[in-house]
Amino acid sequence: IKNLKIKAGEYLGITGPSGSGKSTLINLITGLLNPNNGKILVDKREIVGDLIGDWQSAISYVPQLPFIADDTITNNIAYGLNEDKIDFQKVKEAAKIAQISEFVENKLPQKYETIVGEDGIRLSGGQRQRLSIARAIYTNKDLLILDESTSSLDVMTEKQIIESLIKSKLNKTVIFVTHRVNSLRNCDKILLLNNGKIDAYGKYNDLENN
Repeated sequence: IKNLKIKAGEYLGITGPSGSGKSTLINLITGLLNPNNGKILVDKREIVGDLIGDWQSAISYVPQLPFIADDTITNNIAYGLNEDKIDFQKVKEAAKIAQISEFVENKLPQKYETIVGEDGIRLSGGQRQRLSIARAIYTNKDLLILDESTSSLDVMTEKQIIESLIKSKLNKTVIFVTHRVNSLRNCDKILLLNNGKIDAYGKYNDLENN
């Protein structure tokens, strides 16, 4: 396909081997790279100049190696907010969608008030990733991008997070980037990249049958 159209509220999975162009595509979507050919349009407006900053302010981006502050679970999820502005119910809901609430509420004596240490040293890699996903959900931007941000998790947990996000009906557009195509079976559409080109595009069952 020559034109990729992502509808508002759609859950799009992007997959492909290392070096296939996944990161480049995300950088184009987020306005970090300018296309050599063609245009990036949002609501029919080309993302150039001052519009790039406006567009980026509507995006929550979760990288593979997230930043974790030496602070409580709550303050990491509601990062940057004064404590009197934090909606604790929203913190718990975000943690639940990100599949980390059970660990926080049942395994940590101080629960959401647990200090996680510098760079989240007291957490595993997968727990840090889930905490970062919870933060992005709490931030509640129009576009949520998970860029290999479940790579430290086992396949089952990754699938549970994706299914949890889909079931939560967050009323936002979500892009999942992962090399595990099986985890994307419940996405609205899946984009398979190979050597910088779109190899296949469609629903999971369509790709499976090809």
